[in-house]
Amino acid sequence: MLSAASAALVGNAVTASKSENTRRAYVSDWRRFERWCAAQGHGVLPADPLVVAAYLAEAAELRDEAGGRVYAPATLTRWVAAIGHRHRAAGHTAPGSAEVVAATLSGIRRTYAAAGDRPPKRVAPLLAEDVVAIVTAARQTANGWAGQVYERRDSAVLLMGFAGAFRRSELAGFQIGDITRHRHDGLHVRLRKSKTDQDGAGTVRALPYTDSHRSCPPCAYLRWLHVVAAFDTGGRTAVIRLLRSAPDGDGHVCRGAWPQAPDRLAPVFRSVRRNGILSTTGLSGAAIHKRIRQRAAAAGYDPVLVDQLGGHSLRAGFVTQAFRNGADAHAIMRQTGHASPVMLEVYAREHSPLVGNAVTTIGL
Repeated sequence: MLSAASAALVGNAVTASKSENTRRAYVSDWRRFERWCAAQGHGVLPADPLVVAAYLAEAAELRDEAGGRVYAPATLTRWVAAIGHRHRAAGHTAPGSAEVVAATLSGIRRTYAAAGDRPPKRVAPLLAEDVVAIVTAARQTANGWAGQVYERRDSAVLLMGFAGAFRRSELAGFQIGDITRHRHDGLHVRLRKSKTDQDGAGTVRALPYTDSHRSCPPCAYLRWLHVVAAFDTGGRTAVIRLLRSAPDGDGHVCRGAWPQAPDRLAPVFRSVRRNGILSTTGLSGAAIHKRIRQRAAAAGYDPVLVDQLGGHSLRAGFVTQAFRNGADAHAIMRQTGHASPVMLEVYAREHSPLVGNAVTTIGL
């Protein structure tokens, strides 16, 4: 028998094998399954695959007040993963590996699809011209020093997020020390870990210099880094002084002096109070999602489209733009970090349906 201390070490290691968001979801999913099993009088660990199948089938039939399905197939699939994770951690076979569970999930998906229930939600991509238009509008409408602080941060989020094909969680997790300037390439951004690199092997993505300063990710980052460094060294007064003496934005600043922020572990993108004061707290993924929508709305985009935008619109936009510009899947994966081209094909089908399509060659 393992000692309590050894068992705790194993438990901690198993817990750390998943991202924080996944851990939270799995804990919630497992507790729901435990409650259901207790109410039904079923054993929970190990759980019979038939019990898990019944659990899924029952949940799939639940409807809200408007008559819609309460749970999407993706949610039910995650439940199976959470149940399986807890079983494997306890040394049991995951119920999800049984044919009855797989067949139940497949049947639920087919039933939903046939009825048009809970279709997958796809965010709309922001293409290069969209990102530049939104950034331009933000710069033209920045009023007062607080407005300029917001603009510099949001412009950096938009241009870096698009050029780097970053997920919103990756943007939210950047630290000052993760980003360096390369004299030929532009910015080198070290991604310490990602959705497809939970072990933290790390990768570097390059954000190149561009011909126009309006679309230059290194320029956008340097403009924001100056604000961060000024605030961290001199507070509000230093930021106001910086903005009053800053260039008017008619040229590149990306090869100018690189400010030294005092804390390399500090978050790059921070929340900002309404009075322009920077917080020490990093901007959350949800906040990035919200700011992208707000900036698009302020730039005059149709409300229907704005409702379809989100934190993933920059990454989806990169893939879509790259396909439209003739890049192949391998080249796109070099920047996005996708482990397989399968997901890229979803972007191609949804947002670039004419790329590589014979319909453009049939002579109509």
